[in-house]
This record gives sequence, C-alpha cells and structure tokens, in this order.
Amino acid sequence: MFDPTAFDNIKVVIEGAIYDKDLEGEVLVTNRKDFVNLANLSRTFKLAFTLREASRVNLFAELEIHAGLKNLAAELLEMDDSKILAGCVITVVFHIQHRDDKALFVGIQEVLEEIWGRERMIEQTVKINPLKKCEILANEVSVNFNRLILEEQMGDLTEMIDYIVLSLKQLEDVIE
Repeated sequence: MFDPTAFDNIKVVIEGAIYDKDLEGEVLVTNRKDFVNLANLSRTFKLAFTLREASRVNLFAELEIHAGLKNLAAELLEMDDSKILAGCVITVVFHIQHRDDKALFVGIQEVLEEIWGRERMIEQTVKINPLKKCEILANEVSVNFNRLILEEQMGDLTEMIDYIVLSLKQLEDVIE
C-alpha cells in the first residue's frame, strides 16, 4: 500500500479546507495547478481563490505548497535528518491591482503584518510595463514562513485559511 508523503497529506488538508469554504459560499476557487517537475523531482501545488462577495475583481490569494527532492528523499529513505526535512514550503501570495500610491503599499504591509505577525517575511513585488503610462499596477505580496511546514502542524493549516480570508477582507478595505 502506498504511504502518502507529507506533501500529499498537507495538500489534501489545505485543498479540502479551501473547497469547504467554497462550498459554504465564503470564497470562490478560481484556479488550481498541480505540477511535478521531472528535471529536479519537485512538486508544487497552487490554489487561487477570492472572496465570493468581493467588491473588487482585482484581489485574490494564491496558496502554494512546494516540496523538493530533499524533502521527498528524507521521507522515503528515512535519513538522519528525516524529521526536519520531511515537510513542505508554504507561501501565500496576494495578487492586488491598485493605484501607484505609497500610502497603499504601507497600508498593505501594515495589514498583513498585523494579521500574520512581524516575524513572517512579507514582500511586495510590483509589475509594471515601463513603456506604458498606467494608473493601475500589479502588486504581488508574498507571505513566507521561513521554515518547513511539517505534518505535525496540520492543525494549523486550516487556521491559516482563515487568516488568508481575513487578509483578503482587510486588503479589500485598504485598496478601496
């Protein structure tokens, strides 16, 4: 019998929690990607969603789970450092379109630091076309946990979905 890896177990829990919120009418799943990279034997799963009752179409969250070869090998080969490598990297990315206004960037940062904590690495990356004069820009805000997420932390994962929903609601208020 196949024993699922930490990646598989974490993916199932997160996917189920998000789809439960979709069925309850709180969020709307807008995209799902499941990648296996055969060149480096890594796996990546992404699930994008927005608030069902969102007043803006320019704000959504994407939750990404990634496990590399070291993570898989630690589980399958039961190496000495199996307990610390048998997990996944989880990143939450908020995709926001808004005006080019420093106050909005500061407001976004403050909201996410308040919800996720200052110990998280929160990074804003702006995409623009330098050849076009645009009033609206695309801001990708990533929340990184700076550590592997292990199966023992599975209970925290459903709570993390609540933090993402709260973040979407508060970010909506900031960019209005």
